[in-house]
Amino acid sequence: MAQGSDGGFGRRSLLQGAAAGSAALALPAVTGAASAAAAPALVHGGRPRASWGVQAGDVTASSGLVWVRSDRPARMVVQTAATESFRGARTWHGPLLGPGTDFTGVTALHGLPAGEQIHYRVLLADPDHPERAGEPVAGTFRTAPENRGRGGQQEGVRFLWSGDLAGQGWGINPELGGYRIYEDMRRRNPDFFLCSGDNIYADNPIQERVTLPDGRIWRNVTTQEKSKVAETLAEFRGAFRYNLLDENLRRFNAQVPTITQWDDHEVHNNWYPGQLLEDNRYRVKDVDVLSARALRAFSEYFPIRTLRPDARGRVYRVLRHGPLLDVFVLDMRRYRNANSPDRQTDDPQGILGAEQLRWLKRELSRSRAVWKVIASDMPLGLVVTDGPANFEAVAQGDPGAPLGRELQIAELLRHIKHQRITGTLWLTADVHYTSAQHYAPERAAFGDFEPFWEFVSGPLHAGGFPAVKLDGTFGPEQPFIKAPDRANVSPAESPQYFGEVDIDGGSGELTVRLRQEGGEVLFTKTLQPGRVGQ
Repeated sequence: MAQGSDGGFGRRSLLQGAAAGSAALALPAVTGAASAAAAPALVHGGRPRASWGVQAGDVTASSGLVWVRSDRPARMVVQTAATESFRGARTWHGPLLGPGTDFTGVTALHGLPAGEQIHYRVLLADPDHPERAGEPVAGTFRTAPENRGRGGQQEGVRFLWSGDLAGQGWGINPELGGYRIYEDMRRRNPDFFLCSGDNIYADNPIQERVTLPDGRIWRNVTTQEKSKVAETLAEFRGAFRYNLLDENLRRFNAQVPTITQWDDHEVHNNWYPGQLLEDNRYRVKDVDVLSARALRAFSEYFPIRTLRPDARGRVYRVLRHGPLLDVFVLDMRRYRNANSPDRQTDDPQGILGAEQLRWLKRELSRSRAVWKVIASDMPLGLVVTDGPANFEAVAQGDPGAPLGRELQIAELLRHIKHQRITGTLWLTADVHYTSAQHYAPERAAFGDFEPFWEFVSGPLHAGGFPAVKLDGTFGPEQPFIKAPDRANVSPAESPQYFGEVDIDGGSGELTVRLRQEGGEVLFTKTLQPGRVGQ
C-alpha cells in the first residue's frame, strides 16, 4: 500500500540504501558546459558495469520487467527477494547484452507474490568468464494487489503522472540540481509513475550555454549525440541515454516502476506517418525512417512488455493494477492520419486508427476495475495547432458537432455511455502547463456521452508555454489552470508540474492532486466510484 509523504514503512525507507547505491555508481565521463563529449565508449578491461542504473516497468500483480544497460558485452542476471538482505534469493537468467540492443536488456519476472515489496539486484557477468561479474545494482518495486489485502482490507493505490523531459534545449543543469522534480516525486513514494510521452526531445539539441531573459546563464551537461537533432539510430539511443546521466532520475528509477508511452518528440515535433520533413536541420526527411529508428531506441531504453521481441511491437496496452485500477495506455502518434484543418465529416482512421479504437472499446468493456484510467498522450478539448492552418491533437477549434478526429472520440465516448462503463478518467501532458477540464453533455454540441474529467500535468523538465483555447464540441469547463504568460519559460524561471492519483482502498474514492515542483498542491478533486459519469 502506498505510504504518506513522510515515507513511513514504504519503499522510501526500504530503498534508502539500494537507491543510493544505484545512483552513486560512477558514470562514464561527460562534460558540463565547458565542451561537448562523445557518449561513453565501451570499456574492454575489468568487469562489466551497470552505471546507467536500473528500471522496472509494466508491473502487475504477478510480474514485472527489469531493465539495465552494460558498458560492454555481458550476461544479465537478476536476483529477487523479499528483503534487502537477499536471503533465499531467486535467480533469473536474462539475455546477453550486446551492440544489437546498445548493450541494454530486459528480464521478465513471473510468478511474483501479489501486493508485496520485491527487492531486486542486477548483476552483469562476463560472457566468457561468468565468475567475473560487476558490482550488483539494486532496485525495488511493489507488485499490484490482488483481491483483498491482509484482514480483508483492500489496499489502496497511489501513482503519479507527467511528461515532457529535456525539451526546448533545457537539459541537465547541475547548478540547479539537475532534474530535481524526480526527487520530489520519489518522496511521494508512489506505486508507479505514468510517463505521458515526450521522454526525449529528439529534435531539440542540448547546447552548452543558454542566456535567460534576465541575463543569467543556463549551463547544460552535454554529449555528442545531443548536440544535434537525432537522425541515426546511434543518435536516438544517445538521446535516451542522456537523461540517465541525471542522478535524480536514476535514483527515482531504482525505486519507482514506470508505465511509459510516447508522443511526437521521440521523433520530431508534430510528426505523423508518411510525413516528409521541411526542416533544414535534417538530412533524413522521411519520418517513417526516423520513427522506426526512434521506436527501436525507445524499446531498448524502457521496459515495455508489448515492445519486447516476443510481443506484437506496439506501445498501446492495458496494465491491470489489482481490483481498483486498470491503466489503458494509448498511442496517438503511430496510427494517426496526417495533420490537417481536420474538418472532414468522415474519418475512420482518426488519431487512434481503427484497430486501436476497436481494442480500446473492447478492453474497456471487459474491465472489471473500479477505475479505468485512459492514459492519453494528447488532450481532447484543448486546441493544439500545427502551423497556421493544421491541427495536431483532437480538437480543431470548431465548437459545433464532431468533425475530423473528434468523430473517433465521439464514438468512444458514446460507447462508454451505452455500455455503462464506470469510472473512466483521462490523464495527459503535452501542452507544458497544468489544468483540469470537466466535460459535460449539457454544455456540448455533441451530447451522447456521460460527464468525465481530464487532467493535464507537465512538463517534467522543459519549457513552459501559455494556455491554449478550449473547443466546445464536448463541453469542456476549466475549473483550474496554471500556465506561464509567455512561450518557452525555462525551468529556472517557472515551476515544473506532476499529477498524483490516490485511490482509497476502503471507499474506492479517487483523488487527483495537481502538484508543482517542491510538492505543493495546486488543485484537488475527489471522484466517487461506480459512476458512468462524474
